[in-house]
Amino acid sequence: MTDGEAVARAASRVDALDALVANAGIAIAAPLEFLPADELARQLDVNVVGQLRVVQAFLPALRRSRGRIVLMGSIGGRSALPFLGAYAMSKFALEAFADTLRVELAPWGMHVAIVEPGTIATAIWTKPQRRLDEFPPAAADLYGERTERFRALAAARSARRGVPPDEVANAVEHALTAKTPKTRYVVGPDARKRARVERLPDRLRDRLLTRFLFGS
Repeated sequence: MTDGEAVARAASRVDALDALVANAGIAIAAPLEFLPADELARQLDVNVVGQLRVVQAFLPALRRSRGRIVLMGSIGGRSALPFLGAYAMSKFALEAFADTLRVELAPWGMHVAIVEPGTIATAIWTKPQRRLDEFPPAAADLYGERTERFRALAAARSARRGVPPDEVANAVEHALTAKTPKTRYVVGPDARKRARVERLPDRLRDRLLTRFLFGS
């Protein structure tokens, strides 16, 4: 995804293509106050710019077949959580990517969908993250307690309530094969709950989120 030459070589070997599923991503966790700019750049390069590289490279083949494109987003693209700002920025960007591309490609009878999973039973949230003690000392002083609460809750919910990846695969299959596919697929009960919470006024939304995540 991040190697433009490799993406171009792959596309050069493909003459006919009916569908493209852009499913690559990483999640970088840190308080925004201490998020290194190069880490944000890495987050966006994989989750957003990399997706664009791939879509651009394969679009000529997709256009010839009036193919379909599915972007792998997240409910985090609608509902940003504390300490996951970099990840949410990338997923919010994918929402704009999908909306723009869908209208731009409509004249060729092509369809673009985005899948918005919530907590899925995958390894993405168990991969090692930078510890607060790797940041300036003030990071642990200011955010240590709340970060630990957030991580513990996220790990517990992933273990107990993460839905099987098959549910995401089913949404992708529908987007690629249905006569009338949706433009968005919200996957998982927690994703649907978060989508509803985002309809609340901002201050009420923030209070509910803080109470749920931190108990205060």
